[in-house]
Amino acid sequence: MNGAAGRIRQATAGDIPKAYALIRELAEYERALDQVNIGEATLLEDGFGPNPAYGLLVVEPADRDEVVGVALHYEKYSTWNGRCLFLEDLVVTQAERGKGYGKLLFQAVAAEAVRRGCAYMQWQVLDWNTPAIEFYKSLDSEVSSEWLNGRLEGDALSRLAQGS
Repeated sequence: MNGAAGRIRQATAGDIPKAYALIRELAEYERALDQVNIGEATLLEDGFGPNPAYGLLVVEPADRDEVVGVALHYEKYSTWNGRCLFLEDLVVTQAERGKGYGKLLFQAVAAEAVRRGCAYMQWQVLDWNTPAIEFYKSLDSEVSSEWLNGRLEGDALSRLAQGS
């Protein structure tokens, strides 16, 4: 997929170092860098190993071969609607924001959702991230605060799994 701003392509294993750097950049922006618990090796295995857990799209400027943004997505299932595509992260490096790369990535994920026959695509955005919220709304997206997120991790996850 190409646009005036750049081109979208499926990531390759060679893109993992740049994707990882962008993930860390996003985590730092979201004030959660200390919560990044995986490294490049895990991203490589989980995305390009025998049982891929996610898809990864990259965007490059039209005039150079340099990854400036990524969109990591995976399929999930809705008991009410069937297949849906979850956009885990969409990030464009700080220096390249405002040039249309985010929109190209978002369009590409939407196209992937349609290609797969998904009922919808879904993502999360922090309630204080006004630029991202406005970006999504500008694309006729619904941003809802109706649902709360649940999470079980670490020792609590292990204890429950063991029946404690």
